Amino acid sequence: MSTPEVESSGTEEGEVRVHRIRRRRSDPLPTARAHPPNLRNWVVYTVLASLIIPLMFEGYLNHKPRHPALPNISETTGVRSLITPAADSLRVVVSWDLTLSTPGGRPDSIHVKVLANSGKDSVVHTRKASIFADTAYFAAPPTGRSVSGHSCVAAHHAGAPLTESCTPWQFVRSESPASVDATLPDTVVIQPSGLQIDPDAGGKCAQWQKAHPGESVWITVNRVAIRECTGPNGKPTVAQFCAFVVTGGQKAKSSQRAANRYCEELFVEWSRGRYS
Repeated sequence: MSTPEVESSGTEEGEVRVHRIRRRRSDPLPTARAHPPNLRNWVVYTVLASLIIPLMFEGYLNHKPRHPALPNISETTGVRSLITPAADSLRVVVSWDLTLSTPGGRPDSIHVKVLANSGKDSVVHTRKASIFADTAYFAAPPTGRSVSGHSCVAAHHAGAPLTESCTPWQFVRSESPASVDATLPDTVVIQPSGLQIDPDAGGKCAQWQKAHPGESVWITVNRVAIRECTGPNGKPTVAQFCAFVVTGGQKAKSSQRAANRYCEELFVEWSRGRYS
């Protein structure tokens, strides 16, 4: 069995070669030199600043919320009347608000005056300044008639004249009989029995109806109308009435109102005794 020969380079130990790695010497970075100030840039910056700063200051002044000086005294505003039947009377609920004023401008009291039937009937009350509603009662008009009036409210300040804020109102009763005679063959009943409507100031609603023939003024019948047909109390200036027939004590719809949706719904409520 032969053994491998080991080549020797003249020494008994193996040759060891050492490689040298040379590192490059990096040159130091050049130091930054301070540049002399550029006069042209400074001139441009100065001019821009002189233009922008005044504009910013002017915008701050113009957009700053301004609080106008409040009046020295508070006055009544937003006077409204709500009329509803109450047995043989009409209940007139008057509400109002007060304008803003300085703390010392609060009124001493509130003067309320409600006029009806062209001023023949009147109710006058004096209320505290902290109260914003009052109630007056008047006799209800006969069937087929209407009653109109004004509600006036004024803030009372010591030593100052009264400045009234007034709103007109109107209530219309239909020609429905107070009671139905079952022995009669046919009795016509008009519903609703009464409605509050606002006066058509300036005839705006009449003009709109003339300019829009065939179009309805109603958003919700007898409750909400278009703006041209809405008065100062927020009530419509027109009214919708329906005719029904009572035959031998039985309630029935009239043929003229058979196709009217509002009258159809009103008849259901009236026949069930929910509407009068």
